[in-house]
Amino acid sequence: MLKSVHLRNVGPSSEMGLELSPRLNLITGDNGLGKSFLLDVSWWALTRRWPQELNRDLTSGYAARPTKIKDPAEISFELDSKVKSVSYKSTYSPKDEAWLGRAGRPWNPGLVIYALADGGFSVWDPSRNYWTKKGNVDIQERLPAFVLSQGDVWNGRREMSGTHNTQIINGLIADWASWIRESGADAQRMEKVLKALTPDDDPNSMTPCRDFARLSVEDARDIPKINMGYGQEVPILFASLGVRRIVALSYMLAWSWREHIRASEHIGSTPSNRIILLFDEIEAHLHPRWQRKVVPALLNVAKSLTADEGASIQIIAATHSPLVMASMESVFDKDKDAWFDLDLEQGQVHLRKRQFVRRGDVASWLQSEAFDLQEARSEQAEIALGRAKNLALEPSPSHHEIVAVERLLLGALSDTDRFWVRWEQFKENVQKTRDKRDA
Repeated sequence: MLKSVHLRNVGPSSEMGLELSPRLNLITGDNGLGKSFLLDVSWWALTRRWPQELNRDLTSGYAARPTKIKDPAEISFELDSKVKSVSYKSTYSPKDEAWLGRAGRPWNPGLVIYALADGGFSVWDPSRNYWTKKGNVDIQERLPAFVLSQGDVWNGRREMSGTHNTQIINGLIADWASWIRESGADAQRMEKVLKALTPDDDPNSMTPCRDFARLSVEDARDIPKINMGYGQEVPILFASLGVRRIVALSYMLAWSWREHIRASEHIGSTPSNRIILLFDEIEAHLHPRWQRKVVPALLNVAKSLTADEGASIQIIAATHSPLVMASMESVFDKDKDAWFDLDLEQGQVHLRKRQFVRRGDVASWLQSEAFDLQEARSEQAEIALGRAKNLALEPSPSHHEIVAVERLLLGALSDTDRFWVRWEQFKENVQKTRDKRDA
C-alpha cells in the first residue's frame, strides 16, 4: 500500500505532500490544480513508470519534470509491503532526463489498477510486471506495466515482449463472451463484481444474458448482451456510456485478478490479497444514482474478487462530484479514510487534508471547501442572490434598484424558492422605513 507521497519543486506547487490513509483517499479541487498529476505520481511511486511513457497513443517521453531546472526536484514516498515499510527518495537529473534513486522499493505493494478518465486502464501486477537494476538504471525484462487505451480494453491488444509479439489482453468482448459460454469461475467473478457495482437491487438489472448478439453479417464476433431490467436485452456495445463504464471497470477488475492468479501459479509465488485502485474522475459518465453507489461498492469489491475475508483494498480517487462526497457520510472512518483538497490562493496551489464532516445533503457539499460555490444554484441565481444580499446592506436602497434586482431574481429563481420569503420581508422593511420618514 502507498503510505505517503511528498513532492519538492515538481508539479503545480513548490512543495506538496499526501499522508495517505489505508483504505480510501478522496482528492478534490478545481480543474488544472493537479488532481490527475497526483494520481500519476502515485502510480509512478507504486510501479516506477509514468503512464504516458507506456502508452503509444500519448506523448512519448513524458515524465513529471521540475518546475525550475536549477532547483533540485525530489519525489519521496513510503510504501508498505507484506513484510515491511520502505521509504524511498528519487531526484530528477536534467542531464539524464530521468528520475534517479537507490534500489529498495518493495517488490510487491499489491495489484495496482489505474482507471483513467478517458476510459483507459493501467495495470501493474507483482506476478507479471517487475524491474531489475543495473547500476542506477532500470532494466525491464518483462513489460513494465499494462497501459491500455479504451479501445484496447474492449477489443484487445498485442504487444512486443522481448522478441515475441504477444497477445497481452483479449479484450472485454472476446473474454466476456468466452467466460459466459464456459459458465465457470471467470463468469461468476465478473457477474459478482458487476452486481456489486450496480445500484439497483433488482436481480434482473444489469445481468449478463446467456446468448449473444451479432452486429452485422460481416462481423463474426459474439457480442455479450445485458438485461437492463426493462424487458430488453441490449448488446453491450449499444449500452449507454455509464453502463459501459461500469462494465469496463468490472471487466478490468475481474481480468486483472484472474491474470494475477494465473501468473502467480505459473511462477510459483503466493497471490497478493492487496489491491490498490487509482481513479481519475471516478464519477465519469455515471448517473447521480450510480455516483452515490460507486465508492462504497468499491470498498467491498476486493472480497468479490478474491473470496478472501482478509483481502484489503486501498483507493485513491479524484472527484468533482458532490454526490460521491455525500455517499461517504455513513461509511467514512477517520482512522481508515482521508479527504484532500487542492486550492488556488494568491497564485499558489495548496494541498490540504480536510476534516470530513457530515453535511446532511448534496447542496451543502457544493458549498463546502471541496467545490467552493457560493450558492448551490445556477450561476445566474448566484449572481442575482449576491446582488440582492448586497442591496439589503444598503441603508436606503432606491425603488429603481429594488426593481432591477427583483427582475434578476425572477429570471433565475423558481416561484417556490425559499429566498422569496426573505425578499418580501426585505421589501416590507424598506417600505416601512420610507413611510416613517415621510410621516
